[in-house]
Amino acid sequence: MSTQETYDEIGEAFEGFKALPLARYVEAPSFLAMVGDVTGKKVIDLACGTGFYSREVKRRGAADVFGIDVSGEMIAAARDIERADPLGVRYEVGDVADLSPAEGPFDVATAVMLLNYAETVGEFEHLCRRVHESLRSGGVFFMLHQTPDYDFSGPSPRPYGFLTELTGEEFGTGPRVRTTALLEGAPISFTSGLARREVFETCLAEAGFSELTWVPTTVSPAGIEAYGDAFWADYRSNPAFEMLRCRA
Repeated sequence: MSTQETYDEIGEAFEGFKALPLARYVEAPSFLAMVGDVTGKKVIDLACGTGFYSREVKRRGAADVFGIDVSGEMIAAARDIERADPLGVRYEVGDVADLSPAEGPFDVATAVMLLNYAETVGEFEHLCRRVHESLRSGGVFFMLHQTPDYDFSGPSPRPYGFLTELTGEEFGTGPRVRTTALLEGAPISFTSGLARREVFETCLAEAGFSELTWVPTTVSPAGIEAYGDAFWADYRSNPAFEMLRCRA
């Protein structure tokens, strides 16, 4: 099943991912803190899904936000949310691999779990080049992906709402993994690659990006208040997510 078909099947259920502890108290606050001040900026949200981060950056003062995703069902859900609560976010069905610079240049590009869908190093670098072409000189690209050297034999993210497992297959960029969102009554699984750290660093540099910086995720104060500090010990010892920023 293609990535588009997988996410078309998930559709609006994807919104439920953000209520799971790992997404709510680690992923979202960490990523938004890294992106920082977007006041007055033009932002493209790549692989935007149902538009969670598109809406968040618009609420934080971005002047223009454009979300793009390969899944028509995801974009339909994002547009439904926009109609119900208009923020002025624009959405379009499209593949980042075919991204045209005509919409840009953007000041900021965001991508959560995008690049790991590239199956070869060539495809990975191509995606990086497309993003670079969409940004103005000096624009910033912010990413969140599964930690490249995640220890599958270590503590699991299951207590935090997710399960991640090796499938035994290999992409050119690294091993293939199956991630399951443990939504109540209806777990949802999807597969992607786990790109090696050097693939990120080499391909982004070849595409023209500089100032590459890996940024760890952290548990938010709200997460500690909700569950207690000890609850997050396993995540801290084997973090499932890591972030990366770089400059065009």
